[in-house]
Amino acid sequence: MNIIFMGTPDYADKILNRLIATDDIDIVAVYTQPDKPVGRKRVLTPPVVKVSALENTIALYQPSRLRDEAVVAELLTIDCDLIVVAAYGQILPQKVLDHAPCINLHASILPQYRGASPIQQTLLNGDAETGVTAMLMDAGLDTGAILKIARLSVKDDEMAVTLFDRLTALACEVTVDVLHDFETLRPVPQDDALATYCTKITKADGEMTLEDAQSEYDKYRAFTPWPGLFLSSGLKLKELRLESTCGVFTPGEILEIGDESAVVGCALGQIRIFRVQPPSKKEMSIIAYLNGRRLSVADILA
Repeated sequence: MNIIFMGTPDYADKILNRLIATDDIDIVAVYTQPDKPVGRKRVLTPPVVKVSALENTIALYQPSRLRDEAVVAELLTIDCDLIVVAAYGQILPQKVLDHAPCINLHASILPQYRGASPIQQTLLNGDAETGVTAMLMDAGLDTGAILKIARLSVKDDEMAVTLFDRLTALACEVTVDVLHDFETLRPVPQDDALATYCTKITKADGEMTLEDAQSEYDKYRAFTPWPGLFLSSGLKLKELRLESTCGVFTPGEILEIGDESAVVGCALGQIRIFRVQPPSKKEMSIIAYLNGRRLSVADILA
C-alpha cells in the first residue's frame, strides 16, 4: 500500500522507520516541519524525520504552511491509499483529509488528554495506565473516531523519557497493525463528554512551589529533561525523589542533610534532593551547594 507520512520529532521518526522496514508498505512522500535554528549558535537543523526520508530517498516536503493552496494542490497530486500522521505539528486542511483516510497516532487513551502534551499529563496526574490511540482524523483536535487502542501500565517512578520510549515502541506496532487491518476495522466515535485536554508545555511550567511533595515529584517525572524544575530563586533541581507524602512543613525547610542528599519539606510531605544547578553555574551535588551557601538543617532552601 502507498502511504504519505507526516511527522516531525523522534516519536514520528521511529514510526516512519518502522513503516519503511515493513515490506508491503511503500512510503511515497514524507511531510515534516521546516529546518529550524537550534542552540545558542542558532545552527539550522533538520527534523530527524527529514534525515530518515533523505537516507531512504523518499520524496520530501517541508511546507511552512500546509494550508497554503499551492501546497495542498501539490499534495493532491500524490497518489496514496492512506495518510499517517504522528506529531506533525500542523493542522491538516479539509482537502487533505478528503484526499485519503488520515490516521493519527496519539499518545494517550482518547478521549483523555487531547492536545499537545499527553505523556507529560499522564505523569502529572499520577496515572497508572496510558496507551496509544490510532484514530481517523477529522477537523477537530484529536476528536476523530477510534480505530484501535493499545494500553500499557505506568510505574510509580516512571520518567517522561522512559514512558516516551515505551509509548513510541507501542505506537510503531499499532501503526503497522492498523494499516494491515484497516479494511476490517470499524471506527468508534469518541465520547466528547469524557474528553480532557492538555496544553503545550512552557518553561514557566517547571517552577516549583513546594506545596505538595507528591505533585512536585510528579512534575519532576513529567518535566525532566525539559523544561526541568526550578525554584523562584532560579535554582534548578536536577535529581530528586519522593521521600514522604505525610507531614506539614514550611515549604523549602531543610529537614535532613546526609552524605549525598538532603530532605526538604513541602507544605505537605517531603522530597529528597540529590543534585542541583544554581543560576549560571554547573550542576553539582546538593551537599556541595548547601556547603557553599552555608545552609544547614532548619534553613530554607533557596
